[in-house]
Amino acid sequence: MLVSNAVGSGIFTTTGFQARDLGDPRLIIALWAIGGALAVAGAMSYAELGAALPRVGGEYVYLRRSFGPLWGFLSGWTSFTIGFGAAIAATAVGFGHYLIALFPSLASTGPAALALALVWMLTGVHTLGVERGGSFQRWITVLKIAGIGLLVLAAFASGRGDLGHLAQRTTTPGAGFGTAAVALVFVLYSFSGWNAAGYIAGEIRDPGRSLPRAMIGGTVFITLLYIAVNLAYFYALPVDALAADPVLPVAEKAARALLGDVAAAAVVTVLCLSIAAATSSMIWAGPRVYWAMADDGVAPLWLGRTTRSDAPAPATVAQSVWISFLILSGTFEQLVIYSGVALSLFSAAAVGSVIVLRHREPQLLRPYRVAPYPWVPLAYVTVSLWIALHATLERPLEALASLATVAAGVPFYVVWTRYIRMGAVHGR
Repeated sequence: MLVSNAVGSGIFTTTGFQARDLGDPRLIIALWAIGGALAVAGAMSYAELGAALPRVGGEYVYLRRSFGPLWGFLSGWTSFTIGFGAAIAATAVGFGHYLIALFPSLASTGPAALALALVWMLTGVHTLGVERGGSFQRWITVLKIAGIGLLVLAAFASGRGDLGHLAQRTTTPGAGFGTAAVALVFVLYSFSGWNAAGYIAGEIRDPGRSLPRAMIGGTVFITLLYIAVNLAYFYALPVDALAADPVLPVAEKAARALLGDVAAAAVVTVLCLSIAAATSSMIWAGPRVYWAMADDGVAPLWLGRTTRSDAPAPATVAQSVWISFLILSGTFEQLVIYSGVALSLFSAAAVGSVIVLRHREPQLLRPYRVAPYPWVPLAYVTVSLWIALHATLERPLEALASLATVAAGVPFYVVWTRYIRMGAVHGR
């Protein structure tokens, strides 16, 4: 699930934006390595939290325990509106673009319509039940990772590229902190599923052992995979070609240059499968957060209802309604920045929970402890806040929309808790 969440549209779409904004292949590769190191630091911290608090819900559980019910609610609210909502919308739009590249006759349909079709098809699958949804997710993940591995091997085996492209730069002015921070938002969007296992901790056998192994090992694997894929891109084409319009389908351009038109179509098929798998995994994971909120009484009870096969169907459908709105309201790039700012802030708060709980609840059983402590969580929090600050300065429209969405959760929390208190007074 972790690998399927993370390896989605980001790695196949965002390098073109970085090539356009940075113009330096070696800097871009370095940023992917930095993003991977940051994700591993986050995974180590989340592994301690998930092993100590093995409940369904992820950040919602950690922030509620560390900072109180309001911050727990805002975390769940942000997961619904941005963390899963916007991330799934962006991933599905990426799927639409690649499907059009595979079948040009679908161009008149548009990527948004194709994204909507994917979202609702997968929503149907995951309302059938936990067992069926999990089986579907395992098979589609195995197929997509095998396909990506073959893509990387075929790219370098073709002999039609040139590693000298790594030394070529465009005439783009040197990137400042702000530009690098925005580029890191794209990188972290591509890594954003590294914490997925925490959302289903309550459904995992032996989470004290399984969660750390899955989260840390899976994130290291994804980092190496992403660096290999980016090296294949720059082996295929120089940076100015990757930055040329259309910017988004960077993997398709690289595959066409290395393998020719026929093989490129096969590659795009694999990419569509991979992006669909990531969309599926997020649609599967997100409702577990809203279910946990309903179970704690801080969200409408109908979000906690399940089918006979234990699928949180109402929460899944509600999530997809919001995703559909986002798909129709923004472009891929806007959705990525919109989601990235809030995700950086809340993941920083969740990692900060490691320090808070170590101080407040030293007696809490911790099957896994992040080390070296406190330097790993402190590094993650510092870099995440730096990224959020500079991304806000560089892209204020998307960032302020993201922060406004988070703030909009406060009145919802006040109204709902007042409703709950009134119900208690009147015996409801």
